[in-house]
Amino acid sequence: DCAAESPKGRRSVCYDHQALESRSENKPAHSATGIAAEMGIEILTEEEYRRLQQLGQFDLKTSSWVATPAGIRKLGGAVFCDRRYDTVFCYHNGAGSYYAARGFRGSLKV
Repeated sequence: DCAAESPKGRRSVCYDHQALESRSENKPAHSATGIAAEMGIEILTEEEYRRLQQLGQFDLKTSSWVATPAGIRKLGGAVFCDRRYDTVFCYHNGAGSYYAARGFRGSLKV
């Protein structure tokens, strides 16, 4: 999943179905984990995202949800990453949040 920016067709999504269902207003069309499941891929982990960034510079203008540890998700949060200032950053947000520039990246293991 080496597009320079998080792919347009996978942006403006909250983290997962639970987050999508919890929104009472202004729901995004889909969730990152939902689209990934439909595609038959897995969302990158933070470790995989950091390895991807060793291959080039990705998400300089966008950000990508990454697989979130269960403890963080249980508390309502989710994790995303991007690259700014020649550094890979990982952040947290409410799992129900969504932004035009935030999508996700995935991997297909064969």
